[in-house]
Amino acid sequence: MNEFKLKNGSGPLCCKGCGRQDNKLNTYDWLADIPGNAGEQDMVEVQFKNTRKGYFKNSNGLNLEKGDIVAVEASPGHDIGTVTLTGRLVPLQMRKANVKPDAEIRRVYRKAKPVDMEKYEEAKSREHDTMIRSRKIAESLGLQMKIGDVEYQGDGNKAIFYYIADERVDFRQLIKVLAETFRVRIEMKQIGARQEAGRIGGIGPCGRELCCATWMTNFVSVSTSAARFQDISLNPQKLAGQCAKLKCCLNYEVDAYVECQKRLPSKEIVLETADSTYYYFKADILKNQVTYSTDKSFLANEVTISARRAFEVINMNKRGEKPERLSENYMSGETSRSKDLLEQDSLTRFDKSKNGKKKKKQKNAAPASGMAGREPVKNEKKRSAGGQNPGKTGQADRPVREVSDVKDAASSGQPRSRRKPGNAPRPERNGGRRNRRNDGNAPGTGGEGNNNVSDSGVKAVPDVQA
Repeated sequence: MNEFKLKNGSGPLCCKGCGRQDNKLNTYDWLADIPGNAGEQDMVEVQFKNTRKGYFKNSNGLNLEKGDIVAVEASPGHDIGTVTLTGRLVPLQMRKANVKPDAEIRRVYRKAKPVDMEKYEEAKSREHDTMIRSRKIAESLGLQMKIGDVEYQGDGNKAIFYYIADERVDFRQLIKVLAETFRVRIEMKQIGARQEAGRIGGIGPCGRELCCATWMTNFVSVSTSAARFQDISLNPQKLAGQCAKLKCCLNYEVDAYVECQKRLPSKEIVLETADSTYYYFKADILKNQVTYSTDKSFLANEVTISARRAFEVINMNKRGEKPERLSENYMSGETSRSKDLLEQDSLTRFDKSKNGKKKKKQKNAAPASGMAGREPVKNEKKRSAGGQNPGKTGQADRPVREVSDVKDAASSGQPRSRRKPGNAPRPERNGGRRNRRNDGNAPGTGGEGNNNVSDSGVKAVPDVQA
């Protein structure tokens, strides 16, 4: 059952109108959920390999639905296809396909049987080999043509050869050779490069499946004027599609660009101001903005203004007036700047804070750069005092001295003691750095004053008074 029950119990939701996604040129049946729609018309639409479709009469009154595989009348024999449309929309599609009312309408024989499907699969498996051999035969006959595809009829009694040729080709001799080689009835059908791309299929530069392979039924000629209207660079490699012709999508938006260009001034009009003469350089058609330059050949002193402002200057020049400047905001002295609505969510919004942290680290590390010649900090505890290392108990017994005693301690070479909270303020530093003594500067019995030499033989650096 092709029905989905709604949760609110209001009724079923029909899905007969939607076909398979791999079915090319499928038509959406928006009347499929109307009761009795399929029985009102005895005409059905049947699709064969790729894009070939036909319209047949359901003279036997079969209960056909979208997706059924049927056997239809052909000449000679029968063909196998898939029903793609039934009901009231079939006459509309026939009118769209230019099927004449007096044309011969063939019949639907039956729904396909397993025997019919076996013959169809066998004939379909021979298509690729037949195409390769037919290409070699056409090349041996010296014909300027390319056989792009071969399609066998459902019963295998007939083969359709699709070919591409720039000029008229006399393939009468080719038909005789192909009929003797493959023992089937031959039909030659010429197609264009766009039809060949639609039959082969592929993915376009937009990331979607080719339009010619999915929904396009008729191909309108595309000219380079469509690219000029949209201000697209005339690069053949970018404008050409997989069929080596101009892309069909160039015609999709050209009408909108033509309407927008009517609101822009002409390219030949020159704008005169009090200080210079401006020439047309380029235009942003959708934004309705024009860029002018003071030189004809290259961009110099560019000014981008709106089309309204350009027409104002043109009217002023017609009256013999010249504005002081071309820009609209010259009175306020502000320069036009585009506003980024996502500026607060910029990817680089955290870079400033990171750079600030790096600068702070560099400033804090700058005083330590002048102490590169010192020994490691853990060696500072080993003060040379006659080869003895003072213990922790001696360091804890040191008295706390006032600021007045610091200078005397520095001059006498005695070590400073750490100040506790609540003591007097520190003395001024020399160059923003604290003077620290190297090994050998501590008072001891091994030397005198600042000229003490430690047991390691390294001469101490003299202290500088705070």
